[in-house]
Amino acid sequence: MRKKKSLASWLGTAGFTVLCLAWIAPIIIVLYDSFKKRAFISLEPFKLPTAETFAEFENYITAIDRYGFMDAVGWTVFITVGSVAAILICTSMCAWFITRVNNKITKAIYLLCVFSMVVPFQMVMFTLSLTANRLGLGTPWGIIIVYLGFGAGLAVFMFSGFVKSIPIEIEEAAMIDGCTPLRTFFSVVLPIMKPTYISVGILEIMWIWNDFLLPYLVLDTNKYKTISIVIQFMKGSYGRVDMGAIMAALIMAVIPVIIFYLAAQKHIIKGVAAGAVKG
Repeated sequence: MRKKKSLASWLGTAGFTVLCLAWIAPIIIVLYDSFKKRAFISLEPFKLPTAETFAEFENYITAIDRYGFMDAVGWTVFITVGSVAAILICTSMCAWFITRVNNKITKAIYLLCVFSMVVPFQMVMFTLSLTANRLGLGTPWGIIIVYLGFGAGLAVFMFSGFVKSIPIEIEEAAMIDGCTPLRTFFSVVLPIMKPTYISVGILEIMWIWNDFLLPYLVLDTNKYKTISIVIQFMKGSYGRVDMGAIMAALIMAVIPVIIFYLAAQKHIIKGVAAGAVKG
């Protein structure tokens, strides 16, 4: 029995190791391809750079100077931070309200938020593009409103599940002490919701940072480009593709997300479990 258990344990460890290697292999390939000359990336994509194929930091310089990658990083950071902040504040207050005020209107709002999670984006993207254009939302400031609408469903669902686990007696005690509903939320409820705040924030950051289709449809790409749009623009007309710059840009775009996720992954598990188990 011990032998079988040991073998099963070894197979589990080996299988997990193989899965991890298979998962990170594409990132490693893109990493060393980003240091190759463009002509050799397509010819020898799986070979390590040699003295002949090594391009030093030429691809990274091209991505930054020729394609304005750093400007795209700035706009992406602005849109991501602004959108996530708006989603967290607005949806947490909405979830708290619809959970504590239990009537037909709040139930309808909750059902609409849940329903929005199952509606495919392709069903509304043309209408969204037209509406955003007419309302003048094709700016980094305007697209924050659009992201608030699309990110509200999941956020309200997760926040509502967590609010149900908070004893209402805590809020009643705060109101007896003279707190207004707004002060009760920010002074009492919000600190308790910290695990879900972190998990929702991480999920929304990873979605908005990597999103391509929504900014491409809404933003005025002649003035504002996110990282995903700049990478797409590196593919020129007549089939010309600057593979070196694309590889370098992908690495610069992916590494911050990987570092951020590794640093915050425990909060994702904690927050999701806290909001999903109770209530």
